[in-house]
Amino acid sequence: MRYIILEDEHLTAERLAKMVKTARPEYKLLAELDSVSAAVKWLKQNPHPQIAFFDIQLADGISFEVFEQVKIDFPAIFTTAFNEYAIKAFKVNSIDYLLKPIGEADLLLAIEKFERMQQPAAISSELISAITRQLSEPRYRKRFIVWVGEHIKTIDTDGIAMFHAMNKSTFIRTADNRDYGIEFTLELLENDIDPLMFFRVNRSTIISKKFITDIVVYSSSRLKVMLSIPTEEPIIVSRERVADFKQWLEL
Repeated sequence: MRYIILEDEHLTAERLAKMVKTARPEYKLLAELDSVSAAVKWLKQNPHPQIAFFDIQLADGISFEVFEQVKIDFPAIFTTAFNEYAIKAFKVNSIDYLLKPIGEADLLLAIEKFERMQQPAAISSELISAITRQLSEPRYRKRFIVWVGEHIKTIDTDGIAMFHAMNKSTFIRTADNRDYGIEFTLELLENDIDPLMFFRVNRSTIISKKFITDIVVYSSSRLKVMLSIPTEEPIIVSRERVADFKQWLEL
């Protein structure tokens, strides 16, 4: 069985591929794609797979946009953190889904379901439109997946005190004052996390409102922010961001 993965988090895609290999060693991964545009380009230039794993929310859009640009003649398993209403829509139309973080048992059940289906249901344009409407409201990341040695750990955004960039790498700092590397730039994070919860105070730091303990006036019309966790360097709100920062505090 030939398959593709459409997922914008490399660690998640890598973990999913390993799980598929464990469940079905004979399955062949044709491509790991990370965006709507990459998926459209690949599907137009290559023979289609027999099955696909599609993350719904991608950096450049929603995976359903692929169906609007390419005729899809293969079944798909969607990975999602969807609400119950949308999940029911998947079930009614014989489209399977996996809630993140994906469990091995759930993955195996989804694969077995598709293997039993002699004629997988077509994904109708009406369904695509209905679910796309549900996705029109902003949806922000609730958790991140990180590697800790050979282990995978999930970190809820509620437990993140700050994101900071250092030496061309980006790190999460958690409530217990630990750093975890992630494959995001701060620019990408700004579009991916809840702006009511997080604010980018300068070029290298995004902080969580939840962890602010004090704010004091600093030199050159800037502000200094103290968090409930220690930091190596003072967190300074740059002069051009001070006005927006004050407004953010009131939200």
